[in-house]
Amino acid sequence: MSNAAAGPGSAPAPERVAKRGAWFYNSGAMEDALFVNLRNQMVAEIAAEAALTVQYTGRAAFAERVMQAMAKVPRHEFVPAELKGYGYLNRPLPIGCDKTVSQPFIVALMTDLLDLAPGDTALEIGSGAGYQAAVLAELVREVYTVDIIAELAQGAEKRLQQLKYANVSVRVANGYYGWAEHGPYDKIMVTAACELVPPPLIAQLKPGGRMIIPTGIAERQTLTLVGKSPAGKVSTQDLLPVRFSELEEPEGMAGMA
Repeated sequence: MSNAAAGPGSAPAPERVAKRGAWFYNSGAMEDALFVNLRNQMVAEIAAEAALTVQYTGRAAFAERVMQAMAKVPRHEFVPAELKGYGYLNRPLPIGCDKTVSQPFIVALMTDLLDLAPGDTALEIGSGAGYQAAVLAELVREVYTVDIIAELAQGAEKRLQQLKYANVSVRVANGYYGWAEHGPYDKIMVTAACELVPPPLIAQLKPGGRMIIPTGIAERQTLTLVGKSPAGKVSTQDLLPVRFSELEEPEGMAGMA
């Protein structure tokens, strides 16, 4: 598989048009024009919000590759049928099992903060509907994604297969423990909050790697960037307040140092 085309299908790349500093895309004729327009509007809103949150994130604009992925992945395919018309609102949307698909801006921000490279292998904790995994799959060589809820993991796997994301593997398991068989990983994204960064995930992060994870108690969560130096030293940087569902932690582990 080509690193430059890790995403779905072999369709020609969309035509790119610069407009007001953000990237907009014209897809193939077969894609519904309404969803294309809504997706382009979503990308513009992400760009605007990036500029507004620079004091927290240090990033006034996201990488072009990330914005291209956000403009390409059909978010409306990852929400229930009755919500497809709302699929490009810059807000979380329910996907069942008391879970949501994340706000597009947060998806783009977390993706950008990982500084993904085409040859990376990435681990995602919290598959949900599969939307974040699809965005990652556009940008890296291989994605491994885990969800503790079988219904969500199986739905995500089916959706990703239908959209021809052949570089994504899905597993039903407790994400606290990661997916050690395929590690260590260049990058790890956690889309569920944990009071402390799980030690198994730190162990599965390669030296020189990055992890993005919401940390803290339910009422006071913070998006945290974790780095591991080439020598294996771990560092953390708190970025901005967020609100995620909570990661299932082993009994007796929550709150332990």
